[in-house]
Amino acid sequence: MAGAADWGGGRLQALLGIEIPILLAPMAGATTPALTAAVSNAGGLGGHGATTFAPEKLKDEIAAMRAATNRPIHLNFFAHAEPPADGEAGPAMRTMLQTLWNDAGLGALPPAESAWPSFHEGQLAVIGAMRPQVVSFHFGLPGQKLVDRVKAAGCQVLCSATAPAEAVELEKRGVDAVIAQGFEAGGHSGIYLSDPMQGAMTTMALVPQVADAVGLPVIAAGGIMDGRGIAAALMLGAAGVQIGTAFLSCPEASVSGAHRAALLEARAKGTPTVLTKGISGRPARGLRNRLLAQVKALENEAAPFPMQNALTRSLGSAGDPELTVMWAGGGAALSRAMPAAELVSLLVAETEAVLARYA
Repeated sequence: MAGAADWGGGRLQALLGIEIPILLAPMAGATTPALTAAVSNAGGLGGHGATTFAPEKLKDEIAAMRAATNRPIHLNFFAHAEPPADGEAGPAMRTMLQTLWNDAGLGALPPAESAWPSFHEGQLAVIGAMRPQVVSFHFGLPGQKLVDRVKAAGCQVLCSATAPAEAVELEKRGVDAVIAQGFEAGGHSGIYLSDPMQGAMTTMALVPQVADAVGLPVIAAGGIMDGRGIAAALMLGAAGVQIGTAFLSCPEASVSGAHRAALLEARAKGTPTVLTKGISGRPARGLRNRLLAQVKALENEAAPFPMQNALTRSLGSAGDPELTVMWAGGGAALSRAMPAAELVSLLVAETEAVLARYA
């Protein structure tokens, strides 16, 4: 993989201890120890969404990754403001969702509640004990003392930025690299310094501005599905890329059958993606279906993040694709089904072919 080491000058690889500057996006609920290890074993950096794990479960997940790979791994946590205890969705949102709960045979709609804590001391204790090579944060960074203790554990710290101003702030606070996350990204936008529903930038516009704004390695994220996207990001100044949606079709990913089928049918059906805060309380992008369309229309009545999740996530339990949350980026129609290691190899070959044409 010598060629891959030259894509961004090798700076990111040296920082993270990897051969290929391709990071698996740490998608909570979709990544698994097997998927993370497969990407790391292929020379990239496997990522695992860890924000929902209690400390003992987090230990088990890290142990499973360690058993499957001796290469660097990457854990991600949310750093959001905790919602008010009495947060609740508006009446029109609850009425509409109760109809969906009735259609799914789930009974009475529960109250909104928070099941996803912001990064906390219990998770930090596990990080200090098990020392993953890379820890990243979404929705900004936690308190500086917590960040300093993560770094003291020997971890490289990454964080998402959705605007140059966020990237500058992250550099001041001591991150080791910035993930420039464009508007096209699947799942949750990491925006944190401005109105979450306003001013988001596309990956194409964001990456060169972030690369100009900071002296850190920049990792491009959002809508990147193949070697063309990787090469474009590199040409815009990125040192590497973070890819999520492309890996959701791998057998190692933990997604529902409905989600997997929808990704692979997106091109033929022309399925669009929708950005809405109606699923969780913060803007996130997924494949359009009945659920996303209806919560989008009432998204201003969503409960605070992450309390809204209690009202929406169970709807897909019966397997109805129209009521299943299916996170995906704007490039979902380019999805391909293959094992993760094969996908990494294919991405490298495609990128090399594109770069060779412009050498």
